[in-house]
Amino acid sequence: MRRAHDEALAVSVHDEAPEGMTRLIGADEVREGDVRKVRLAGVEPIAVCRIDGGYFATQDGCSHAKASLSEGWIEGHDICCPVHDGRFDVRDGRPMCFPATDPIRTFPVQVIDGTVFADLRGARTDQEVSA
Repeated sequence: MRRAHDEALAVSVHDEAPEGMTRLIGADEVREGDVRKVRLAGVEPIAVCRIDGGYFATQDGCSHAKASLSEGWIEGHDICCPVHDGRFDVRDGRPMCFPATDPIRTFPVQVIDGTVFADLRGARTDQEVSA
């Protein structure tokens, strides 16, 4: 079990990216078995995980306690909430144990030239999250 990296990264949504994709983070900035929070202008915070050499992007907010999942930890393919230990599979967002019962959003990821991109068209705006 590895604790999440607690430094949030600020990234511009308008960085050069493939069609429909948004630049999130440099691939080498996410250690194996770790999760990083990425903040983007106008979009909810995103958690980026690296598991078994693959990258996954999910909403950062827990669907149960509204805590930051990037402040939790990774076990297998589960991202674990630091508040009540709710767990979600990063591959599809489904809740893996109580008290989490609602899934979290996941986003398709591509790694291109050492940069992690995701399709965030299904993400909530930062205004929707704060409401």
